[in-house]
Amino acid sequence: MIYTQRRATSPRPDVTGVHGSDLGIASSPDGHNWLYRGTIAGLEFEPGRNTWWAPEIIYHNGIYHMYVSYVKGMPVNWNRPRSIIHYTASDLWKWKLEDILDLGAERVIDACVAKIPSGLWRMWYKNESDNSNSYYADSDDLYNWTPKGKALSFDPHEGANVFSLSGRWWYICDLWRGQGVFRSDDCAAWEYCGLILDKPGKREGDNAIGNHADVVAQGEEAFIFYFTHPQRDANNKPAPFTSIQVARITTDGTALFCNRDEDFDFNLQRL
Repeated sequence: MIYTQRRATSPRPDVTGVHGSDLGIASSPDGHNWLYRGTIAGLEFEPGRNTWWAPEIIYHNGIYHMYVSYVKGMPVNWNRPRSIIHYTASDLWKWKLEDILDLGAERVIDACVAKIPSGLWRMWYKNESDNSNSYYADSDDLYNWTPKGKALSFDPHEGANVFSLSGRWWYICDLWRGQGVFRSDDCAAWEYCGLILDKPGKREGDNAIGNHADVVAQGEEAFIFYFTHPQRDANNKPAPFTSIQVARITTDGTALFCNRDEDFDFNLQRL
């Protein structure tokens, strides 16, 4: 698991605490018992203390491709340029810088990549320059990307994740009131299907809405990994840390369902 590792100890009241973050690493033999392994080193390509968010990792033909959001420095507000950076690796530890992607906008984050029915690779990403809508770009080799325009016109959102399950394509995104769900047959036209993870759960650390998620689909099963800002008192004041949770997703082919309080067991398949 490679994830955004927040700097939770910043004393400033602004957004400095969500900048200057590293990419944390945890490993597990089965998806149950996780061991923290530190942070990824060697990503820097310019001086200073910089910001890394929301890694998306694809394994293809023996190579890991990582598309990660990057912000120079540690801004005190949101009004700074952001980019999506492409790295490759053979072992998930030693990453080679490939490119700073030109996606046609100055403030882009939260890449999601999947191979679509046409055989092309498609990247969805948040374009903050256009009311935080999702845009997309296509590639036939995972290296050269051509921006195509807006993928979804909806309420502002982030953290898109696209996957195939039970013969349908599904698109989830963080609406900051739960995860919005959309479905499609062609990865082009998306139909809204409602929300999941919009009600707090009962497990430890799960008593808040689910934020920026990623889905692992294995055959006819799918598991959604998401983070929460746990509420620590009766006034719903967030704790100064985040919690990573996992729940099972089911579908009837028309909608997605997620009972985050359900007891379930699973084993993550090795690549």
